[in-house]
Amino acid sequence: MEGKSLARYEFRRRMEELQEVGGKATELISLYVPPTRQVSDAMSYLRNEYSQSSNIKSKSTRKNVMSAIESIMGRLRHLKTVPENGIVFFVGHKVTGNDQTDMVQFAIEPPEPISIFLYRCDSQFFLDPLLDMMEEKETFGLIVIDRSEATIGLLKGHRIIPVKNIPSRVPSKHGRGGQSQRRFERLIEIAAHEFFKKAGELANEVFLEVEDLRGILVGGPGATKDFFVEKGYLHHELGPKVIDVFDVGYTDESGLRELVDKASDSLTDIDLMVEKKMVQRFMREVVKEHGKFAYGVANVLNTLVMGATEVVLVSEGLRVDLYEGRCGKCGHETRSNAPVATCLSCGAPVAVAKGDLVRRIAELADQSGAEVHLISPESEEGSSFLRTFGGVAAILRFRVDPGTAA
Repeated sequence: MEGKSLARYEFRRRMEELQEVGGKATELISLYVPPTRQVSDAMSYLRNEYSQSSNIKSKSTRKNVMSAIESIMGRLRHLKTVPENGIVFFVGHKVTGNDQTDMVQFAIEPPEPISIFLYRCDSQFFLDPLLDMMEEKETFGLIVIDRSEATIGLLKGHRIIPVKNIPSRVPSKHGRGGQSQRRFERLIEIAAHEFFKKAGELANEVFLEVEDLRGILVGGPGATKDFFVEKGYLHHELGPKVIDVFDVGYTDESGLRELVDKASDSLTDIDLMVEKKMVQRFMREVVKEHGKFAYGVANVLNTLVMGATEVVLVSEGLRVDLYEGRCGKCGHETRSNAPVATCLSCGAPVAVAKGDLVRRIAELADQSGAEVHLISPESEEGSSFLRTFGGVAAILRFRVDPGTAA
């Protein structure tokens, strides 16, 4: 798995874990230290907070807050400088039930630089600055247009977001009511101009609000789309952002999806296109009579161990624990996404270790030289992949008998 993809997965899982932590009163401490601050500044601030916390009336809260501050200071002492993106500490006592608490300690180097120095005590960890970093930043504008309608949308990360559909009132080119053909055609051109102007104004309104818009894709049947772009109906700041113009058959929401598909060669560097091509490649193996593929947790893990796997596809929406163990009696290896108490081969008791499925897949792939691609569940292909194949599948180097990989 690429380091960037695994880091993104790990960061998302850590955020989910932190969101589930709840404390009593104000016993959970969040400390954000930006790269512009010195470690000594953070230590000085914490010493002051430690002194102030001695005034907390509740004995248990006072004890827990002071121990959390001590823990953070202990970690800071091991830092010579603040990491280049800063560092964030989440430390405190979480509620575990029956009026019991357990100490939790997290130190996170964020994927992007943080700009704030912040200390907060609360019953929840303060995660907003980090959660903002999880949002897909890369956004493209989408326009599909002909003389009958136009649809404006956004491609944000893996999601195609329809924003507005507008029908036109441009009449067909067949004269009616005895009007002269020339006059009727002139009226058509005026109506078309007004419609293109309205579509351009709507696109301007949507796209100019998008910070760091990477580019714009325009599509539609016939020459209308080219006319729309060439005649400058888009704002002067948006015109240079048009990446390309594509022939698509529809100008409604389905046209937006067709436009993204047609633009794949122009957008080969974004994750959505890489994922779509990988899922399509896997599906081509599935429909072959002797396709080289596997799916399901146990099958894919076994093909990895055998060295038969070329590419592993894993849904980012997958949240599965992995249970692994080896039978001491017969030597059979167990790999399952559900707890197992006995050996599946001989029935003897077996001890299994619990871990994270995606991390284990990444380890096995690294050992065997296989690629791992994370598939977003937000795309149409990714959602179907998660539903149909359980979110874990593989393209193999050579065909493996299903019984062997079971």
